[in-house]
Amino acid sequence: MLELIGVSAGYGGSRVLHGVTMHVAPGEIVAVLGRNGAGRSTLARAIMGQLPREGDIRWQGQSLTSLAPHQIARLGIGYVPETRDVFGPLSVMQNLWLGQRAGKARAVRRPSAADRALTLAQAFERFEELAPRRDAPAASLSGGEQQLLSLCRAMMTGPDLLIVDEPTEGLAPRVVARIGRILTDLRASGVAILLIEQKLSLTLSCAQRVAVMGRGTLVFEGTPDALAGASGIRREWLEV
Repeated sequence: MLELIGVSAGYGGSRVLHGVTMHVAPGEIVAVLGRNGAGRSTLARAIMGQLPREGDIRWQGQSLTSLAPHQIARLGIGYVPETRDVFGPLSVMQNLWLGQRAGKARAVRRPSAADRALTLAQAFERFEELAPRRDAPAASLSGGEQQLLSLCRAMMTGPDLLIVDEPTEGLAPRVVARIGRILTDLRASGVAILLIEQKLSLTLSCAQRVAVMGRGTLVFEGTPDALAGASGIRREWLEV
């Protein structure tokens, strides 16, 4: 489904990623772990076309390296950035409406979008915490509510792949558990997920494969069980 072949990227004259090769198969969660500065968020931005990059990024056999971010999104790749990027002055419902319009615009070319895209009624049913705040400005939501809004808005488009960057950062354990259940449910519905996360417990509980990044390269790739047994990798690249 998604394949990265020797991808390098960075900011200005500074290179952050160094020849990353990995893939995400249909209907699986691949978690990308690593310390701050390892290149995980840069990886997400490179996939979405927000940075100049070298190498090749292929989506269902099509190269993405010459496409703009909006063109990549229309192919069925959703993105929930670390910064959440909700539109603060707009209401919760207006934020979701923006995602719904994008999903309708491309449903004809990508039938799976029509199957997975949420209506507003379905969005408030699935993300029930947002229903009482539907008319509230997004800026007035708590951090956890904004994260749920960002996830829900991405799901309005009916993506085949969802890239989620640090969805649990700074959130209460109750909200972290809720997000874990949402990601697991999305996978069960057929959505592939590239999850960038620091909480080892969350990733080991929901991911089918785990990749560990260090200094802009992959230093480990395997199953959660394999990572659990790789004490040297965890000690050198994950533990404080």
